[in-house]
Amino acid sequence: MAFDLEGLYRTTYDAVVRFLYRKVWDADRAEDLAQEVFMRALAHEPDKPRSWVFAVAANIARDEARSAIRRRKHLVLLTHEPIASPAAHEDVEEGMDHAEQEAEVKRALATLTPRDREVLLLWDAGMSYPEIAEQTRLAVGAVGTTLARARKRLVAAHDIMEEQRGAQRATARS
Repeated sequence: MAFDLEGLYRTTYDAVVRFLYRKVWDADRAEDLAQEVFMRALAHEPDKPRSWVFAVAANIARDEARSAIRRRKHLVLLTHEPIASPAAHEDVEEGMDHAEQEAEVKRALATLTPRDREVLLLWDAGMSYPEIAEQTRLAVGAVGTTLARARKRLVAAHDIMEEQRGAQRATARS
């Protein structure tokens, strides 16, 4: 069977970008990294392309995180540098709400174990249980249990954050 990069790209690109975005939290960077994933696929012509693409995406995201940490250690930030405005949103309040929601998702995902987070993000990217099992080295039967646990923990973390935010707002009003 011939390797169909075009078909793989067409059917998985959006899911790979979404998966990478939830790893690097930068839409442009996620798209750049997704392109790198597919360039590598072209060079390797994997036997199980969909699983391979997500495995490579996870590895690239880990490499990106390590690079970001190294860059932060070596950069000196200017204190008077202007803060970028939410250009993607016409309404400033909408932009602030979006940024707040994104920060909440990041914090909630950060409360999960690395395995729970990985399973949840792979599932959200559209991978099947067998593909997730192969990627994470879990038994196929354990994927559903892990996914259910990850969802429950994510919702609980989000609920706690909502309660805290509500308490902060009530305190600020009084």
